[in-house]
Amino acid sequence: MLKRKHLWWQELTKDEILEDVKNTDIAILPIGATEQHGPHCPCGSDYFNALGLAEKVAGRTGVMLLPPLPYGAHPYHHWYMPGTIPVGYDTHTALLCDIIRGASQAGYKKFIILSAHGQVASTLVAMNKLGLEGHFVLTMHWYDFLRDNQTDLETPMVHADEAETSVALYLYPQYVDMSKAVDDGGTPLIDAKFQIKPGMAAKPGMMYHFEGTFARPEYLELKSGVIGTPSLACKEKGEVIVNKCVDYIVEVVNDINSRYAVGEKPPVDR
Repeated sequence: MLKRKHLWWQELTKDEILEDVKNTDIAILPIGATEQHGPHCPCGSDYFNALGLAEKVAGRTGVMLLPPLPYGAHPYHHWYMPGTIPVGYDTHTALLCDIIRGASQAGYKKFIILSAHGQVASTLVAMNKLGLEGHFVLTMHWYDFLRDNQTDLETPMVHADEAETSVALYLYPQYVDMSKAVDDGGTPLIDAKFQIKPGMAAKPGMMYHFEGTFARPEYLELKSGVIGTPSLACKEKGEVIVNKCVDYIVEVVNDINSRYAVGEKPPVDR
């Protein structure tokens, strides 16, 4: 499917980009974060997850990959934790908007913001701002987009846990040291039954995990930085999670291509 010589925008010249947009005008912006992931996984886990997913999608569909964003917006309880470099919501929202505005100048007309880090508070605002300007933008957080990721796991997904460590072992095992993995976690400020974990199917009486001040600051609450059971992780579980998510994203790309020709923008404008 790929008709250009490289996957990434930053690896191409201006003329190569202008030629590529004649073949596909869909661009994916992978966004992650720089955030501690316990003693066994790298602080770039969310960034590496976004890159790995995006490259697999581009390899199957030919979509353009915009330069990835290694910094993410963080909820209040992530701040001040060593290893984590947060970006404020306003800053992150502005970055997302400016990146897509810039890419649109080369003729790209359909955008997917692919997040491997929990930052709906900024991605949804950016999407709506861009929509008001007439841009077609979809936002997806890989674990929530997948929804059924629990079917291949023994525990609900949280942080630096069975799920994230399994994905790391599949995508970038060279940065993972399982000899340092510990099972750990904090105590929520209300009963966990009211909280929807990442990727979990919602039930009545539950709130999304970013809809409240559910936790103490991590730097006060967590000794290891882990919330969950990374000891249960394995490469095979990570491969299943990644491949399922990529399959769904490819379906979205194919649907867009079936509805709108290259150069045709979905009717977002007034």
